[in-house]
Amino acid sequence: MTGTEVLPQTSGASCVITTDSEIARLGRQNSHVQQIELRTYVFLDSLQPQLAAYMGTVSQGFLPIPGDACLWMEVSPGMAVHRVTDIALKASNVRLGQMVVERAFGSLALYHRDQSTVLHSGDVVLDAIGSTVSRRSPCEVSWTEVIRAITPDHAVLINRLNRRGSMIEAGMSMFILETEPAGYVLIAANEAEKASNITIVDVKGVGAFGRLTLAGREGDVEEAAAAAMRAIDHINR
Repeated sequence: MTGTEVLPQTSGASCVITTDSEIARLGRQNSHVQQIELRTYVFLDSLQPQLAAYMGTVSQGFLPIPGDACLWMEVSPGMAVHRVTDIALKASNVRLGQMVVERAFGSLALYHRDQSTVLHSGDVVLDAIGSTVSRRSPCEVSWTEVIRAITPDHAVLINRLNRRGSMIEAGMSMFILETEPAGYVLIAANEAEKASNITIVDVKGVGAFGRLTLAGREGDVEEAAAAAMRAIDHINR
């Protein structure tokens, strides 16, 4: 027997009795959700103007506004991001800015002006999938470097490849960062922009690897690079 039976009570109220087969179905559903792997969980307390603008160029949903709180999550398998998105949106009135389903991973971005609203949705998701922030995948830095005094030819090709961010000019210094999982470059970019007067050239937070490119004067770029790496180190504590 499958389903539920509704029986009248003497008081006129209804009583819902869940059958054994229904309990088993719900148990299987909960078990399925708790098989979702949390790869990236990144909370940005206040989106900086350049990063918010850049994320707006790739946003499929609501556009982020500078100062918004943002939660970026990446899960595996990829299609599981639909269940995670459903849980997050039903938990509070957060806005869905982006949802990407890849071959192996799925990512989503949630925005709201109130930090506690964003954090609440995140807590509900973590509880539903049986995970915690401490169980997210650590951030592996595949490559990081500051290149000083970019040549004109190099600058032209970088600008042709990256059309969503700002342009890099010849003579500027450039900070590049590659991480795995990809989403961690977002907090690196946000903290770098907080710390220094730099230009965001490119931020790729989806895919097998995340890639960040910043440009500016040498001293500013070095300060931004230090802030970005501090953010990465904090994730791995």
